Amino acid sequence: MKRWKSVILNTLVMTAGFGTLSMMSVAKPDIISHFGISGEAYDLQHVAYVFGLFIAFLLGHTKLYEGSFKRSVAIALSFAAIPQALIPYVGNWYLVVALRFIQGFVVSLVPLFSTQIANYFVAERPFAKGIILSGIFWGGVFGSMSAKYLVNALGWKSAFLVTVVVMYAVLLVWWLFTEDFEIVHKSEKSTKINIWSMKFTWVLGLTFFPALWVIFTIIGFSSSLAYALGWNKSQVANLSTTLNISKALWSIIMGFVGFQLSKRNTTARGLFNAIVHVMILSYAISFVGLVIYSKAMLDGSYSLALASVWLIGALQGTGPAFWTSAPATYPRSIYPRASFALGLISNSANAVAPSITEALARQSETLALGELAFMPLLGILILVTVSRMKLPVEELGEDA
Repeated sequence: MKRWKSVILNTLVMTAGFGTLSMMSVAKPDIISHFGISGEAYDLQHVAYVFGLFIAFLLGHTKLYEGSFKRSVAIALSFAAIPQALIPYVGNWYLVVALRFIQGFVVSLVPLFSTQIANYFVAERPFAKGIILSGIFWGGVFGSMSAKYLVNALGWKSAFLVTVVVMYAVLLVWWLFTEDFEIVHKSEKSTKINIWSMKFTWVLGLTFFPALWVIFTIIGFSSSLAYALGWNKSQVANLSTTLNISKALWSIIMGFVGFQLSKRNTTARGLFNAIVHVMILSYAISFVGLVIYSKAMLDGSYSLALASVWLIGALQGTGPAFWTSAPATYPRSIYPRASFALGLISNSANAVAPSITEALARQSETLALGELAFMPLLGILILVTVSRMKLPVEELGEDA
């Protein structure tokens, strides 16, 4: 029971950390008015935030996240909280953009929690991770709802400060009921092993790349298409909220499927096969959803688009499996470092996907929609490739 208590507490931290960041989009009109900027200048903060999500995984190979696990989580959450407290009071918009870049580092929570979960579970890892990752999307849903109320009731500056208090209040509760342990990235055994020189690392990291390509592109792209079709703000917001709920539910559902498959065979190869099967199934379901979504957007059918996002959310079903792959496939001495490496490779999609999709859309909306629909097929192809490769733990041994 103590292990599952940690899962719930971790989910609350994820919800608080990512949910409060939705304040930026809710307060968009107030922020544009306050800083006297254009809509194009405002969009720079989102670009910076997404790029920060990518750079965050470089920090995993530094001493910043070595030592106390609890301290590391506090640092990761502070990357979101401290800039959140500063944004209302800085006078230069480009400083706000820089602070938003730093807020992207909050995604470091994902590999940190993966390391903790690997110590607590074996077959249950995907299910536990699925619940934790769902916090990102519950945060998006509840964060947007509460942000509207806070901004209207308190003004955007005070609302930002309230979210900082929420983050640290949740962190305090988490801290009081969580056991600490030491995170070690380099040991006498692991210093001789270069995870970046392993072909397996690069291919496995790319299995999650197509999912993130779509996840970090589709909401913004959908909004642009929807407004161009003449849909109102309420319809656009409903589409986004439904997609977030879908991703949260699929994260839990596919995590449970991964658990059921994993418990049949808890060897390294057995766990890895379960990971591959869950990711392929998630990609297959989301491919169907993206095909339906493409038709809906080209036909201007709001009801069909709304139905399709329930299937597109299955993309997030790849997340729980992917984030449990490092402890299943790498020796104990290096899997914490491997988690950050895999995150860096996969999250490179964040840095390029939105701009490439936007460039394609300027040429043809059909072309851009086709690109998004192709991504799950690419993911399946990469998964088939990696499933035939020898695992690092099979080459080096469990305790290498």
